[in-house]
Parts: sequence; structure tokens; C-alpha cells
Amino acid sequence: MRWGWLAGLPGWLLGVALQLQQPVLWPVWGYALVLCAGMALTLGMRRPAVAWGVALVVLAGSLIGFGLTGARAAHFASHALDPALQGADIELTGRVASLPQRMAQGERFEFVVETATRAGKPVQVPERIQLGWYSGFAPAAEGALWELASHGPAVHAGDRWRFTVRLRSPHGLSNPHGFDRERWLWEQGIQATGHVKSGPRDPLPQRLGPSGRHLLDALRQSVSERIDERVSDPRSAGVLAALVVGDQSAIDRADWTLFRTTGVAHLMSISGLHVTMFAWLATALLAGGWRRLARVWPQALLAVPTPVVAGLGGVVLAVAYALFSGWGVPAQRTVIMLAVVVGLRLGVRHWPWPVVWLLAMSAVLLLDPWALMQPGFWLSFVAVGILFATDPGRSQRATSGGPLHRRWGRTLLNLVREQGVVTLALAPLTLLLFGQFSVVGLLANLVAIPLVTLLITPLALLGVALPPLWEAAAWVVQGMSVGLQWLGQWSWAAVFRPAAPWPMALAAVAGGALLVLRLPWVVRSAGLLLLAPALLYAPPRPSPGQFELIALDVGQGSAVLVRTAGHSLLFDTGPRFGPESDAGERVVLPLLRALGEQLDAVVVSHRDSDHAGGAEAVRAAHPQARWLSSYSADAPERCVAGQRWAWDGVSFEVLRPWPQDFAADGQGLLSSNAMSCVLRIASAQHSAWLGGDIDAAREVQLALARPDDRATVMLAPHHGSLTSSSPVLLNTLQPRWVLVQSGYRNRFGHPAPAVLERYQQRGISWVNSPDCGAATWRSAEPETVDCHREYARRYWHHTDPAPLPTSAEEP
Repeated sequence: MRWGWLAGLPGWLLGVALQLQQPVLWPVWGYALVLCAGMALTLGMRRPAVAWGVALVVLAGSLIGFGLTGARAAHFASHALDPALQGADIELTGRVASLPQRMAQGERFEFVVETATRAGKPVQVPERIQLGWYSGFAPAAEGALWELASHGPAVHAGDRWRFTVRLRSPHGLSNPHGFDRERWLWEQGIQATGHVKSGPRDPLPQRLGPSGRHLLDALRQSVSERIDERVSDPRSAGVLAALVVGDQSAIDRADWTLFRTTGVAHLMSISGLHVTMFAWLATALLAGGWRRLARVWPQALLAVPTPVVAGLGGVVLAVAYALFSGWGVPAQRTVIMLAVVVGLRLGVRHWPWPVVWLLAMSAVLLLDPWALMQPGFWLSFVAVGILFATDPGRSQRATSGGPLHRRWGRTLLNLVREQGVVTLALAPLTLLLFGQFSVVGLLANLVAIPLVTLLITPLALLGVALPPLWEAAAWVVQGMSVGLQWLGQWSWAAVFRPAAPWPMALAAVAGGALLVLRLPWVVRSAGLLLLAPALLYAPPRPSPGQFELIALDVGQGSAVLVRTAGHSLLFDTGPRFGPESDAGERVVLPLLRALGEQLDAVVVSHRDSDHAGGAEAVRAAHPQARWLSSYSADAPERCVAGQRWAWDGVSFEVLRPWPQDFAADGQGLLSSNAMSCVLRIASAQHSAWLGGDIDAAREVQLALARPDDRATVMLAPHHGSLTSSSPVLLNTLQPRWVLVQSGYRNRFGHPAPAVLERYQQRGISWVNSPDCGAATWRSAEPETVDCHREYARRYWHHTDPAPLPTSAEEP
């Protein structure tokens, strides 16, 4: 049992992982009991039999990991924002506590609250919140363009301000295979979000001067701003800011798409490779400097040997660089591993690589248990584990002797081998986490890794002292981008596969690792068998004659995916969130890729940006789809009542607009909302009714023209606005379910209480996307609607303390 305590490390990881699966938190005392049980089990061991001893150590580690993580979570949750303060005007005094993120609409930053008052009375709010200070912006009168009306003043990290703000509990979109913003905010320690009120009738925000705190963030912001001023190309400046200070928000969205397609996105943040190279350079400079100092002051070398100065100094400088660059998971992992390796070498010890690997992983989760949910955590540790397992020190020994040209040749071959090993081994994990794999990634990384780590990053860091070097680094970035763009244009540059179930995905990850291990090829070939199920997986589809409807959670907007046995249709494309962001790119396309969908048709009900905002992104990704809308200048792309088609035993019919609603030149004669396309989808037994933002007058016309129409499920017209869902339409369609797509605490008050009262009076059940997330209805199971927030719930997800009733039977 000399090394028996090491079994506690995987036990710790298991306990943390299990706690992160909890949908609801226990009371703090429940976790305290679990933690005490783990500690008592650890202290009470008396060297039992080996098998039982290892099992007990694993159990003790699991209990400690579960209890400690849960206790931290329960303590953090106890300081949540009081629901009564949501939407209220609150005056805050505090300091900017992060590097502000720049956006076209304004700035977003973390704020540490010192005092908070409401109507002159002190109130309690979370200590750390996220605020947005947005410029005046609004959608243009027509289309999805956004116009900036003004520019607010810039904020600086460490400054104290007095703001009037409106806060709300953390809330994000909830969709299958989508980004979990609520988990990200939880991990950042943020318990409320809000915006600074800076309108003409609001109190003027006051800058109270520097606080003398958050000096590191202030320095990072200063360097980022200097890069912006010095480098004329904003896209290159964004890459340099990301490499020097970890400001990944500075990278253009198009560049992120290019980096993901070519498999080099990991180089554009502070990775373990960057920290390792920085530590190696710092160690070499410290060792050389200490030896030269010994010539003048010999006692220094005798008092503190060169290896100690170089090793400890390199670790300290690596920690400083990791902190300066944002302290991400890859940087944390590298710093911890460097510290362990240096400590072992100085102590003339050698631990097996699995021990170092598990120790670093456990240390990262001790600092931040919720890092286990980050893709970067798994990519970082799996890559390092694969390199350890396939080449535990062999490459260093192979390149340690011989002529210089041969050493360089072997080094290049080792680089190619290592990159090939990592690329192959991580391919299944990349598909699992992101649904895509870069085919050109191996070639792109062979060029990009040396450029970024040996040229661009050193020049960018040295530019802090010598700013002209930033311009040289920008030229290299531009040259590299040209090569990446050439690779990214290849039709097969990236492979997209549907998201496989967890058992298949985990088997595929094991198969990828097995393929690169130093084992006989007969054994390695078993990796292909493990890979095959995930690579060949196709998500289940409705059976012939049935259809499925997924109302995505896109905020204040609409996007509905309809699937049959062999076809798919998208009704509306979601809203535009800002000049550089829309639901098509952020919500719709990730879901389509995860489901392996190639759209056959897209219907955009009308031109308003909350329905057509994502159209450009969807059209670019699915050029093969047939498009219909109420505002197209091309007659074949215009939706007109009477259009019909059938897929797999399911019929589709356009009910509005009527031909007389268009002028001779094809322009609509009614308002944008009134011109909304209305689509009816029907199987043999059930039907769905999708109506965009159609108003009550058009609803009544349609109901009187088609009095025999019924609908099992209906998309709430105009997000549940009081101007729609007329009694005549509801009495005619008699839906069992209504799906409401609206934004959380939206300024329009959708869905209107009077509309919900109409549903309740008629015994109609409903769900609302802020409470339900993405809602899935299937014609094969017409009595149920699956809410993503319910079946994927974790304790950090938003829960409305007073949710709206979802069916007529509830009070």
C-alpha cells in the first residue's frame, strides 16, 4: 500500500464527475456529511488487504470529491440574486474586475459590487456580476441590419464606478448540443447579469477613479489597447491580443471559423505549448544569467545552485505568464505539470507519468471542479496523456546525440509523429465535443505550430517592451492566414458527423487512443471496431407517415425544425443578436450538424430580424435547400397560399399570404407581420400549425375560410402577443399544445397574460421557451412535449421561482 493512496486520485475525479450530474443541489449539511464520511474512511484505514484497501481508497476519494464540490456549490448558490430585485433600478458602487470584452454594441465586463441601494435603501446583491454597457443600437426599419446610434465611454479594469443598473439571474439559451451559458457564468463566479442604464432620463454614470485593485487585468487591458493602436490590421491585432493577454473576444468571428476548419484553433489561445515554450525560454535565460553572475559573485552559485534557480524561476515566470494570459485550463494544467516535474527533478525523484498526469488533473479540479465540463479540459489532458503513453521520454533520448543536422532531422520527424499521433487520437474526441474534425488539421498544424510558438508568440510577447515587433508579428499572422484560407477552401477540409450517444462516443475515444499506442497491430486494429459505431451512427428519425417538430430556444425570435422520415424543413431562422452574431450561426447550425441534417426546405415567415436574422448563415451552410418567404423578389421563392408538397407520407401546405396580398411587382401590400407565411403540416392523425407573426385580423380571415382545419400543436403567433392568438382561431384549430417562443424577461411582455388565459379557458396546454428551452413534439407521441431544460437539467441552470402554468389543469 505504499502507493495505495494514488487510488484516491481517480476516486476524487469520479466523485467530482458524479456531483456535476446532479439536477438539484442538496443542503450544505448533506454534502458535509458525505465529506466527513470520506475523511473518516481515510483516517480509519489500517492497511487492509490490497484489493480491499484500493477499493476503500477509491471510495474515500469519491466521497471527498463529491462532498467538497457539492459544499462549494451549495455555498455559492446561497448568494444568488434575490428574485424581487430582477428588473429593478439599482444603484451600484464598485470596480471593474476584468478585461472588458469589446463588441460592436458596446462593452461587457465583470463588476465587483461594494455597495448597492434601491430607492435609497441598501440591498443585497451578489458580489460579482457581469454588466454590459451598450451603445444605442437597434434593428434597421427593414431587414436584419443593425445601426449604431452612439458610442459609450470605455471602461478600464480596476476603475471604480457608480452605475444605475438592471439585473437578472443568469439565464441562457437551452438547446440540444448548444452552448451552456449558465454553466459558464457559474464557473466564472457570476451570479447576476445586467446592463448599465445610460439613457437621457437615467442618472449619469460616474467614474470615481482608480481603485488600486485588479492591477493585472489593468495591465492586460493596457497591452491589448496598445496592440490595437500599433497594428493597423484589426484581425491580426485580435490574434496578437489573444496570444499575449488571452483576450479571445478580440479575434474576428470569421477567423474563428477558419481556425476551427483548419484545426488550429487551439493555437489561438494560451495553450500548454505556449506556456511550456515560455517556461523553457525563461529557464534557459535564468540558467545562463545565474552562471554569469557566479563569475562576479561566486558565493551565489554555492548558496543556490543553478538548477534550483532555473527550475524554480522558470515555474514562477510560467505562473506569471499563465495568470497574465487569463489562467485558462490548458495553462493551469501545464503550470501544475511543470511544477511537479521540476520538484521531482530537484528532489532527484522520478514518478511514473500516469501519476503526474492524474495529480495535475486532480489539482486543476481542486481549483475549479466545473472545469471538468469544459471541452478544453478533455482536449488538453487527453492529448498530454496520449503523448505520455506513446512516447514516455523516447524522443528526448533519440535527439540528444549526433551531428546537428541529424538532431534537427530527428526533431522534425518527432514533431511530425507527435502531431500525427495527437491528430488521430483526438479525432473522435473532437467529433464528440464539436461535431467536426479538420481533415487538413495535420498539415495546417505542421506549419502553424512552429510559426505560432517559435515566431508569432515570442514576437508578440517581446512587443510589450519593443512595440515595433508587433507589426512584424502581424505580417507573419497575415501570411499564415493566407495559407489557412487556402486550406479552408477545400471542400473536404472539415468533416461533420452527427453527435453519437455517450457510450458510442466514449468507445470511439478509446478506439482512437488504441490506434496510436505502441502495441501490436493486431491489437491496434481493435480500435477501428471501437470507432466504427460512432462514425456510422445516424440519429433516429420519425417513422414514415410521422413527423417531429423542435421549437428551438432562440430568445425573442422564432426557429422551428420539422423532420420527417427522410426530409427536414426549417421554419424561420431565429433572431439577429447583434451586428456580428445571429441565431442561425449560434443555435440553428450546431443543432443541424449534431443531427446530421441537410435541409430540404427553409420557410422564412417574414422579413423581421427576429425571424429572418439567421437566414444568411443558414443559406450559406445549406445552399441546396428550397427557400420560401413572404418578401422574396424572386417568384419561385415566394410563399403563396395553395402551395403543397408531401414528404414520407406527411403533407405540407402554405395557407397564407393569399395571392391578392401581393402587388404586381411582388411587393407585399400588408404590413410585415400580416404578410407572414402560414404553414400547415399534417400526418394521417395529427397536424401542426406555424404562423409567424400573423395578426388577429388575418387569423380570423383564415379561420373563416378554413373552418374544418384542426391542429394538434400550434406555434403561438407573434410569440404570444396580445395582437394574435384570437379566440376565433383557437376555437377553430382547437390545439392540444401551444409552443411559445419568447425571450427571457423580454421587454414586450410576451406571452401576454390575457393570451395565456385564453389557452387555459380552452384546456390548451402550453410551454414557454425561457422555462422549457427547446421544445420537442412528435406526432407519434402527441400528448407530450419534451423540454430540454427538464431532461438536461443541472443545478446551475436557471429555475424560475414562480413559473407560469403549463397546462389548463394547473392553477
